[in-house]
Amino acid sequence: MDTRSGERTTVRTPQELTAPEELTAAELVTAELAGAEELTTRERRHRPLVIVHTGQMKGKSTAAFGMALRGWNQGWSIGVFQFVKSGRWRPGEESAFRALDEVYRRTGRGGPVQWHVLGDGWSWSRAAGPRGDRAAAARRGWEEIRRRLESGGHDLYVLDEFTYPLREGWIDVEEVVEVLRTRPGRQHVVITGREAPDRLVDAADLVVEMTKIKHPLDDGQRGQRGIEW
Repeated sequence: MDTRSGERTTVRTPQELTAPEELTAAELVTAELAGAEELTTRERRHRPLVIVHTGQMKGKSTAAFGMALRGWNQGWSIGVFQFVKSGRWRPGEESAFRALDEVYRRTGRGGPVQWHVLGDGWSWSRAAGPRGDRAAAARRGWEEIRRRLESGGHDLYVLDEFTYPLREGWIDVEEVVEVLRTRPGRQHVVITGREAPDRLVDAADLVVEMTKIKHPLDDGQRGQRGIEW
């Protein structure tokens, strides 16, 4: 029984999971907990995860792209969606992943990669464009991601800087959490950005907070190629 809604929830045992890709992420977790002793190591290793990289220090996106690189090597379909970085900004990771997509298409090695820039600037440092336009662009981007999640579009999603439109209220956090909870199959989602909403943190399976101890920018150092981009 779901005590929050009053609706009865049917729990399927591991023996009934003949087509796990048809289950939602929440059903997979529920079934795993219901029959923990009966699950194989393989089944335990195929749980879809929501991962959040937050905090004030650099490295959140870098860590997410490192995870995407591992996924590519496993033959996964990778979808990268950047929410506030300008389309004029070409990070090294974008060039690298576009090259990997070409490798996949030429040789069949790895997996397909799609890279989408959905924002118009670094919204946490300098706003670019009217606020209403930025909010509408973020909502359009989220609607596309939602469609892909509901249809099983990718194996791993990187929603880069996604915490900013959530924090600004441009995208409803509860809606995001529900879509993530009910996504079908084994789709992993990595979300990056400062000040992740508490509701998102509560719903995630893995959360890391990047904390600054030292940073060369504090001593006047400028960003460097190969380090910052």
